[in-house]
Amino acid sequence: MALSDVRCRTARPTPRLQKLSDGGGLQLWVQPSGTRLWRLAYRFGGRQKILALGNYPLISLAEARKARDNAKRLLQVGTDPAQDRRSKKGRVTKDTFRSISQEFVDKLQKEGRADRTLNKIKWLLDFAYPILGDKSVREIDSTTVLAVLRSVEVRGRYESARRLRSTIGSICVSAWNKDPVSGVTGVQKGPL
Repeated sequence: MALSDVRCRTARPTPRLQKLSDGGGLQLWVQPSGTRLWRLAYRFGGRQKILALGNYPLISLAEARKARDNAKRLLQVGTDPAQDRRSKKGRVTKDTFRSISQEFVDKLQKEGRADRTLNKIKWLLDFAYPILGDKSVREIDSTTVLAVLRSVEVRGRYESARRLRSTIGSICVSAWNKDPVSGVTGVQKGPL
């Protein structure tokens, strides 16, 4: 049964934690101390996870439901809401896949690569930008890259998917080997 604002306000603490469910994974946790906390229970990658949404009454029931719906939208596109929140808190524009890939293409241009080669790489990267473009390079893992490659393979472009995998790998290795403070390259290993 869905929660009401009256039920949230009148919930009294007990010696043990109370979990009042609103549906869709949204819960109001009433602590023994009397603190009321919004939590969202969800599954991602085959694991049960909990997302903290804030305190009641600071976050109202309507706001908590809106946050639940936003998290569910992220889950539908294959994004972990907790990871998305962390990335938005610490996002630096220099660290995004789009900005690193542009630096990579600029580097290839300085090395004297043919215009046709550069255009092909830019064309391939356009397949990756909808999923990887705004992600930090540190957040990219093999499952995210696999989702990009599958979206290309669904179109029947198997050779393009193979070349895109190689290009993404080169960009990530280039980013992982670059020291963000000094700009000096070093040896580091990434997840790909």
